Amino acid sequence: MKYCRFFFEGKTHYGKVEERGGGSQSELWIVDLVSAPEEDLAFRLEHNSATSWSFDFEPMPLSAAELLPPVTPSKIVCVGRNYREHARELGNEIPADPLLFFKPPSSLLAPGGTVRLPKLSERVDFEGELALVVGRRARNLPADADWRVVLRGCTLADDVSARDLQKKDGQWARAKGFDTFCPIGPLVSDELDLDAGVPLETRINGEVRQHASTADFIFSIPVLLSFITAAFTLEPGDVILTGTPSGVGPLQPGDRVEVSVPGLGVLAHTVEANPS
Repeated sequence: MKYCRFFFEGKTHYGKVEERGGGSQSELWIVDLVSAPEEDLAFRLEHNSATSWSFDFEPMPLSAAELLPPVTPSKIVCVGRNYREHARELGNEIPADPLLFFKPPSSLLAPGGTVRLPKLSERVDFEGELALVVGRRARNLPADADWRVVLRGCTLADDVSARDLQKKDGQWARAKGFDTFCPIGPLVSDELDLDAGVPLETRINGEVRQHASTADFIFSIPVLLSFITAAFTLEPGDVILTGTPSGVGPLQPGDRVEVSVPGLGVLAHTVEANPS
């Protein structure tokens, strides 16, 4: 199933997403409402009961909806340098083990939102990525376990990074964690064949800048899940950014960024200078 999270008639809702039409005329539609994931406690408080979200809903194009981030994670775990060519383009060694860091949930940005370039940085880069959404609590997951039962699905993300601060600080919390630095969405899907790998593309103002397959990961998804859960517990709703391919570059005010994977739609956002 594919689902999104959106704001409609004064409240937050979750919607089932399906593709309608065919060929060049195909379009993603929200066709019905679905219940919220267990971790979205704010949803239940907003609606006052587990069933009050249910009402007659007329299908609408996903493009016409006021989309929200489709996740409400307790943490966002990110994997650095998971593509060889990306490590090389920044002059880094290929890591022997997965390189982990966090982005705070406050960095989340809804699809169609605007990344604000901080005055503290002179170079902010885009990094299109496939993101995994955790569906079940996991701790000490063996590498040979059935990792699919741990995941709820996949979505898209842009790991926006203040590159100069990343180099200056020596650790990445500030460089990766500014408000708006984690655009994510537009939907979550459990329909991708992750074993075969999926093509990921990032476009800046319509020009392709990144194009690769997740089959090129240095560390596969089962290896990542085993490595991460050996350190800390993953909770339902947590997000894992799996790394970006080569082709990253600086963002400028006015840019439009589009990250896409077939079956996940397009995550788009714009860029502006932060006046404060």
